Amino acid sequence: MDILLIVIGSLCLLTGLVGCILPVLPGVPVAYAALWLLQATHKVQFSWRFLIVWGVVTIIVQVLDAVVPVWGTKVMGGSKSGVWGSTLGLVAGLFFGPWGIVLGPFIGAVAGEVLAHATEKNMSIGKAIKAGAGSFVGLMTGTVMKLVCVGLMAYYFVAAIV
Repeated sequence: MDILLIVIGSLCLLTGLVGCILPVLPGVPVAYAALWLLQATHKVQFSWRFLIVWGVVTIIVQVLDAVVPVWGTKVMGGSKSGVWGSTLGLVAGLFFGPWGIVLGPFIGAVAGEVLAHATEKNMSIGKAIKAGAGSFVGLMTGTVMKLVCVGLMAYYFVAAIV
């Protein structure tokens, strides 16, 4: 039974890692579930303090992941359309390799801003690029934050079973 829990936990970690990049999957909570699966084995016993701290970190990272892109967009003068464009650009960029992952959110955010404000006479492409940059920075900050969190969980998971 322990081997099955470790295998399922490992799959949760891999899914959590993918979920850090794909906005559809809740990467950090899935990776946190891997720690609980490992806790359920006879081989590993984390302290309750460890599990509670990682639970709180998981909640904080999930909340920040929702807030940071919006904050970055707002600071740079953007709208929700820029955030949505950035997210869609990230998903589309996944099909174009590393450059798509980097450029997709920015291009999507700029396109979202341009489309949302196409009827406004005072909307310039420079303003759309600035708002797109804010959305891009916010999205990338959230992604890096999630990757660090899941990476640390993966470290503790592997260190506990080795």
